[in-house]
Amino acid sequence: MTAVGAAAPRTVPGGRAVLGLSGLAGLLVLVELLPRAGIVSDSYLPPTSRILAALADEAVTGAFWVAVGDTLTAWAIGLAVAVVAGVAAGVLIGAVPLLRAVTASTVEFLRPIPSVALIPLAVLLYGADLGSTLLLVVYAAFWQVLVQVLYGVADVDPVADETARSFRFGAWARIRYVLWPTALPYVFTGIRLAASVALVLAVTTELVIGAPGLGAVIAVAQTSNAIPTMYALIVVTGLLGVAINLAARYAERHFLAWHQSVRGEAPS
Repeated sequence: MTAVGAAAPRTVPGGRAVLGLSGLAGLLVLVELLPRAGIVSDSYLPPTSRILAALADEAVTGAFWVAVGDTLTAWAIGLAVAVVAGVAAGVLIGAVPLLRAVTASTVEFLRPIPSVALIPLAVLLYGADLGSTLLLVVYAAFWQVLVQVLYGVADVDPVADETARSFRFGAWARIRYVLWPTALPYVFTGIRLAASVALVLAVTTELVIGAPGLGAVIAVAQTSNAIPTMYALIVVTGLLGVAINLAARYAERHFLAWHQSVRGEAPS
């Protein structure tokens, strides 16, 4: 017999995507109506139609794609360096209690420093070049990965670790079979956070110091009073952020398909 009670809520396939797209559509309509109704001057906020037209004009120019490529290059290189350094340092520091204790105050001192505060140093070292962007991107993204890896290492089951030691697993074997499977979900969380932060810092650095990329092109559009083009380029940076986040989540689901949090299983 079928149990009598409240029916379980049904999940509509693609429901979240539909809600997200409807919210975006509402925003686009609002931006279209506000300047046309005279509520906001179109000198400050052009209608959506003008922004999209400017985006279409930019998309057919080679300079636009060069700027996108420069931003993505700085983002990818900086993120890769930050992930490798963050994972290596996190595993090393987390696996050695003495090292964790010695470096705790240093990590807590350096981590809150805003990356933009290092812009003068970056300009002094590298000028308005790719090196400046990489310095700030790596600095900002590194802490996102390091902190998550430290949490992951600290979450290792001490019973499992002691069992591995009793079976005389070496240090590398304990890292591979005990520490790494526990820390991996934290690693992917750190990568996902770092990917977004890296893009923000890449565009910010380009915007402030004029390093090659979308940020520099946005600054040029603003100073030349090409407001629709400026908004169009800002939209592009938002689309890149969404694409990066979706790619990071897809990779997380793919490589952590075995993990309970991804499978959505609950302990019985």
